[in-house]
Amino acid sequence: MEAMIERCAGLDVHQETVVACVLFGSLDKKPSKEIQTFPTTTRGLLALSDWLSSYKVTDVVMESTGVYWKPIWNVLENDFQLILANAQHVKNVPGRKTDVKDAEWLAKLLRSGLIESNFVPPEDIRDLRDLTRYRKKLIYSRTAERNRIHKILQDANIKLTTVVSDIFGATGCRILEALINGEKMEVQKLQQMVDPRIKANLEAIVEALNGRIRKHHRDMLRFHWEHIAYIDETIDKVVEQIDQLLIPYQKEWELLETIPGVNKTAAATFIAEMGVDMSVFKTSKNVASWAGVSPGNYESAGKKKRVKQPMETKL
Repeated sequence: MEAMIERCAGLDVHQETVVACVLFGSLDKKPSKEIQTFPTTTRGLLALSDWLSSYKVTDVVMESTGVYWKPIWNVLENDFQLILANAQHVKNVPGRKTDVKDAEWLAKLLRSGLIESNFVPPEDIRDLRDLTRYRKKLIYSRTAERNRIHKILQDANIKLTTVVSDIFGATGCRILEALINGEKMEVQKLQQMVDPRIKANLEAIVEALNGRIRKHHRDMLRFHWEHIAYIDETIDKVVEQIDQLLIPYQKEWELLETIPGVNKTAAATFIAEMGVDMSVFKTSKNVASWAGVSPGNYESAGKKKRVKQPMETKL
């Protein structure tokens, strides 16, 4: 293999240790080799950085092993040209029996320019990605809590969903709070709770609320109700941080919002998952593939295989 990089290093990453192999020397000669193992504590990673700098290493490669590569990347990214290799592309190479061999083989491939890096966005984009994904998870959690409230109402034979289309709208919330507090539901009291736009009449709503609700039901409703309130509060805080991180990219998200069907939330997700520098992708097809929306035919022996989920499977 023809050498292209004079001083490079391969890292084999594990949860507790990282094995580093440095190759250095003239491109037309066999390189010298140094191998050392470091702990993955902060002190150990700083020692790794100093050790690599002592050999004047310019390029470093590591595999995308779980999440263990991330702290190493965070420590080294400002001092070296980092490459994150796809483990599937290099895992089945013969002769790699030990961690030292893994690190050495990665270094050899990097020295010959045979490893193509995965896209790793800048730190602020990675922070934005964490927040947008967490916001999505919080919304899933809130939906699950709302479904549990539906289940408890049915268990108590409260047919609120038959007379109110959205029990988490203004009217539904007022009625749910009254149920949780054990208030007696009468027509006069409901007149103050029900929005005039509700199609069902008050007598039908009273009948729907005439169930067999017990203290246990009220307690369970309160648990879920308070958890939903907490999730809503957390979502607001997360959205506030997302808005702060989007300030430097105002031009980009405003441009994305001009696309039909794309609001600020969707624009933030686009920026978080793909960044704003499209030069890291060779073609538009690469962008579509990264986003998980590239059309493909995953079929073998007449059976269609599952297609990866968009963007959530990324680093």
